[in-house]
Amino acid sequence: MTRYSRCIIKRDNNWLLSRLDFIWTKYFSDIPQTNKVFISFGRFAKYRLGSIRLNKKTKDSFITITSMFKDPKIPPEVVDHTIGHELVHYTHGFSSIHPRLHKYPHAGGVVRKEMTERGMDYLYRAYKDWMKQYRRTLSVTFYG
Repeated sequence: MTRYSRCIIKRDNNWLLSRLDFIWTKYFSDIPQTNKVFISFGRFAKYRLGSIRLNKKTKDSFITITSMFKDPKIPPEVVDHTIGHELVHYTHGFSSIHPRLHKYPHAGGVVRKEMTERGMDYLYRAYKDWMKQYRRTLSVTFYG
């Protein structure tokens, strides 16, 4: 056994909930949780990394993250970016009971602007860097 042992953290729904709690506390503490917000891994998806939806009957919001992100090779900053992205939608009134601030959820780059204003630009950069590499693996899969 080496002097330093590596701790492997299991990426499950409890881990996702802890990431959501961390991101909300650190970057969205000014946004009240006006309805219940749940987060979980969904099916494996190559293109749709996250989504948020509102149950109109219960008024609960559900964030779903691709199960591809269970792989510890995916940088945690990419997962955090995806959760932050969905929280911006929640904040802007998409799939939440907050008032809607824009006609469309991505109008004029509002998600990136909001994330930058909240100090999350480093997550966006980490996501963009990872996405460049990820797209290369997809093109090899399709064209290689």
